[in-house]
Amino acid sequence: MSQYIWQLKNWPEFSWSAHELEVSLGRARFLQGKLLGNIHALGFTATDEVRQQYLVTEAVQTSAIEGVQLDTGAVRSSVARRLGLPTAGLPAATQQTESLVDLLLDATLRFDRPLTPERLKRWQAALFPTGYSGLRKIIVGDWRKSELQVVSGPLGKEKEHFAAPPPERLESEMNRFCSWFGASSLQVDGLLRAGLAHLYFVTIHPFEDGNGRIARAVTDMALAQDEKLADRFYSLSGQIMNERDEYYTILEQTQKGSGDVTKWLCWFLGCFQRSLERSENLLENVAIKARFWQRAGNLQLSEHQRKVINRLLDAGPGGFEGGLTTRKFAGIAHVSRATAYREIADLLAKGILRQNPGRGRSTSYDLKWE
Repeated sequence: MSQYIWQLKNWPEFSWSAHELEVSLGRARFLQGKLLGNIHALGFTATDEVRQQYLVTEAVQTSAIEGVQLDTGAVRSSVARRLGLPTAGLPAATQQTESLVDLLLDATLRFDRPLTPERLKRWQAALFPTGYSGLRKIIVGDWRKSELQVVSGPLGKEKEHFAAPPPERLESEMNRFCSWFGASSLQVDGLLRAGLAHLYFVTIHPFEDGNGRIARAVTDMALAQDEKLADRFYSLSGQIMNERDEYYTILEQTQKGSGDVTKWLCWFLGCFQRSLERSENLLENVAIKARFWQRAGNLQLSEHQRKVINRLLDAGPGGFEGGLTTRKFAGIAHVSRATAYREIADLLAKGILRQNPGRGRSTSYDLKWE
């Protein structure tokens, strides 16, 4: 069995090279400030959509990292209901999506409340409202009672990637973790603290299931505390999902290392930067949509028209492959071809749509973006 950092005599005392992290930390801070400045410039009327998009992405992707596939529509329904946004046309939320969105909101909206063992146990219970992980009954709302190893490979030739501390240590380990989390906000740079909190929690692995999702919720809470802002405008989990192989590789290397976490923090800061850069693209689309609705907000539009317009806006300029056709309008809005034709004609007359070059069977339309 390999030696893990939790077995070191100086655990959980992490060390890192401030010099090696200096450039990456400075870049992360620059992008963070730029993003928050752009959010402020959009105004509060435009941020509901950013907030919704973040929560949907965070919920879907933090689950996908662990191999749990959620219905995006059901997640969107849960998020919309909590943000007071329209839910018409969305599928019904599920108990699973409701509980997960509650967890994410508790971690960020209530970032100023203490992180306690009891709160973490409530979060884990929320992930498994039925008491099952798939078909397997698990312990919910309490620390695991058995040894835990992360392995891969065929039976008899398994490769051990990680082994967690034994269950008899979990009570003291988690009390110490929560104490560290509360005190470290005054001792460590906020972005480094978020990366350390993630590594620290996931190394203890206190629950039978759901540790990765809760570690990422703890990370989001630490970032919210750093920014002193309850709303999140970027999805770190979404970026981790994009880099999942690298994530697990650097995590395994660090957990089998000497306690020097410089490489882990360097990767974490880079991942954080890339999540901010992805969010910049989202904000550009939100700004376009905000300008569009400023022009068109006073027009009388049907729910069918608004639904199709929002789909075009989500795709962005030139992003709706083949343009909008009568058939596509009917499919998106769930109306007849005749109704779709009338709705399109009305949007043309109101100056919302324009006809693309080409006639006959290839007739298609796009928004007048500006």
